[in-house]
Amino acid sequence: MIGGVRRFHESEGRRDWYMREKGRKVLYFSNFNLFKVAAADWRDTLVCEMAPSPPEPQELPESCRDIVIEFSERVHNLGMALLELLSEALGLKPSHLKDMHCGEGLVLLCHYYPPCPDPERAMGCSTHNDGNFLTILLQDQLGGLQFRHEDQWVNVPSQKGALLVNLGDLMQLISNDKFKSVSHRVLAKATGPRISVASFFRTSFGIEQASKLYRPIEELVSEEHPPLYQETTVPGYLASYYAKVWEENRLDTDSPLASFRL
Repeated sequence: MIGGVRRFHESEGRRDWYMREKGRKVLYFSNFNLFKVAAADWRDTLVCEMAPSPPEPQELPESCRDIVIEFSERVHNLGMALLELLSEALGLKPSHLKDMHCGEGLVLLCHYYPPCPDPERAMGCSTHNDGNFLTILLQDQLGGLQFRHEDQWVNVPSQKGALLVNLGDLMQLISNDKFKSVSHRVLAKATGPRISVASFFRTSFGIEQASKLYRPIEELVSEEHPPLYQETTVPGYLASYYAKVWEENRLDTDSPLASFRL
């Protein structure tokens, strides 16, 4: 998969896929917030929305088409298994999170971080929390990913073939803080390219699921442990998330999840 992503990003044909229109299943662009902030992230991204309604094969770039289809099927199965384990960790039946449609939608973010001539003055990816339920990350061995732990930035070791599992803001919300989302960033590097594939699990954006309200799971709430967050739809949360992260660029001081706290 890493090789397929590299082939796409280093091909002349990638230009044919460049667009910033929302609502498409396959997108290629340089920055989520290119026209919103003064300092852009040092990376390019191919986005493929693979579930619940995947694009037709011809809608995917030929340079990585077959591997994207195969990888998405395998990582989706892994995501479903992880949701079962997370449900059990919360003391719920294994199918609980799947029944809530937490993994119905799958989006692949295929990132390419080229060498940066002045890495001290740039970021590969700015500080953020994932605005989803679950992320499975595949990365090459170049490194650069950091997590924030107790107000300190910690380097995340990179091992060939390893998968990193990260929980997002929506998982923290529905688990009533039993699971925590984590702030992370990617440093720009003079060497490269760095390549990673982030598999984002969320609900679908169909009419029925778009209007579904998410709140702390009833079985996790009691008089001793009252709900910590107000209910929201996934599109409603993501609208707040993108406004704060990509337009206001304020996540360093104020997490989007904080505005939903009771």
